[in-house]
Amino acid sequence: MTILGVILAGGLSTRMGGGDKSLMPLAGRPLMAHVIERLKPQVDDMVINANGDPLRLAQFELPVVADSIDGFAGPLAGILAGMDYAAQHGHSKILVVAADTPFFPKDLANWLFEGCYNINIAKTASDSDRHNLHPTFGLWDVSLRDGLRLALENDMRKVMGFVKQHEWRGVEWVADGHDPFFNVNTPEDMAQAELIIQGARA
Repeated sequence: MTILGVILAGGLSTRMGGGDKSLMPLAGRPLMAHVIERLKPQVDDMVINANGDPLRLAQFELPVVADSIDGFAGPLAGILAGMDYAAQHGHSKILVVAADTPFFPKDLANWLFEGCYNINIAKTASDSDRHNLHPTFGLWDVSLRDGLRLALENDMRKVMGFVKQHEWRGVEWVADGHDPFFNVNTPEDMAQAELIIQGARA
């Protein structure tokens, strides 16, 4: 069994004012570079899911796979693109992460791998937090791809809507100083991410 890491970078970045959020600088490097650095030791291979001109991501020297579903179909379309690449290259699972979340756990793959489920989704520990599930962070079995394609063709767009149709579980993390799934959506978030990195270096 091998795991393909899939970095979801297909968002529209509207709250950042448009453009490619993953290329914006964080601590002197593109946001994407921080994500790649965290993901690489946890997987056997990696791809970036992004639409548009793949050459803009050439500096990262990774395959870029576009959505196969027409229109902006959201994260599920990126997950399907990753599954298709995985199936073509002999990987049985994909570890999905978001390109705008530079502090996700360094042991994400190990914790999500525990248990015999089709899908394992990351979550933070606080049940009082209505956002405690993080559907764009999960370990998915590639055998789900035909069902996922059919669901997308029938207008399924919610990640958890699809997840809840299968055997799945949430895997819990306790925040240690900051939310490990803190994501950068706005210029203010980017400034906060800079402070987190500065604090880690202090």
